[in-house]
Amino acid sequence: MNKERIVFMGTPDFAVASLQALLEADANVVGVITAPDRKAGRGMKLQPSAVKKFALENGLKVLQPTNLKSEDFLSELRSLEATLQVVVAFRMLPEVVWNMPKHGTFNLHASLLPHYRGAAPINWAIINGEKETGVTTFFLQHQIDTGDIIFQEKVLISDDMTAGELHDELMEVGSELVVKTLEAVESGNCPSTPQSNTGELKEAPKIFKETCQIDWSKSVSEVYNLIGGLSPYPAAFTTVSNGTDELGLKIFRVQKTEERENGKTGAISVESGKLFISCENGWLEILELQLAGKKRMKTEDFLRGSDLSGYWCI
Repeated sequence: MNKERIVFMGTPDFAVASLQALLEADANVVGVITAPDRKAGRGMKLQPSAVKKFALENGLKVLQPTNLKSEDFLSELRSLEATLQVVVAFRMLPEVVWNMPKHGTFNLHASLLPHYRGAAPINWAIINGEKETGVTTFFLQHQIDTGDIIFQEKVLISDDMTAGELHDELMEVGSELVVKTLEAVESGNCPSTPQSNTGELKEAPKIFKETCQIDWSKSVSEVYNLIGGLSPYPAAFTTVSNGTDELGLKIFRVQKTEERENGKTGAISVESGKLFISCENGWLEILELQLAGKKRMKTEDFLRGSDLSGYWCI
């Protein structure tokens, strides 16, 4: 079996698991492409991506192009003589890049394609109340997330699963699928199935701030799913007021409660160290939250230092 010369492309922690799995499978990774260092933290110092840190720790060659079409970068990429490129949580590639290797470029996507194409498939699967999702490897083509499917693996979504928890599970399942895909390519027996575009496809667009604002006039299930689908990042938020002061709250975890009479939407009730907010058809108990400028904490700890009696959601 001929070993592929692999260039790996990725940036966040989600991609590190796949790169690590490839190295543990003794894959021939000849280079790593990741995002340029970015300013972060209180001191706004330049910080390397998670993939860059891991790659350097493992002695891999790292390229950090700002322009994927620049001739300097393309020349460096060609010099690596990759026969296959593997992309996990990177950015949209120009054809001159994804079409360069002899055996093409495959991508790991955190959904069961063709559903949830786009930037935020993990978040939207939970926001939309899905009971299962998964990961897909596919060959890159012109339109984003539309290439021929190689393999898929399903993952169940439990009722109380947050986006962060689903992210971690898909990260591990996905890393195994990347290795399985590489083995199929190297064996010369790699499946390639065109995506079906029939029926209504569910999309996964980028999450913006307005997506994260809680509308308490929606049903308990819709608000519950929104909060879980945005936890821990970027986090659902609400603004509460007592007519004089306004406070911003991020909400990370809630639970449904049935033994309460319906209240006015957005009403707040504090009882025996517990915090409840009313939706269109019932109440949610708030379990974890964060006051603007403060740390995330359990509600019982939050209420020891903050009194929301007389406040409501606006």
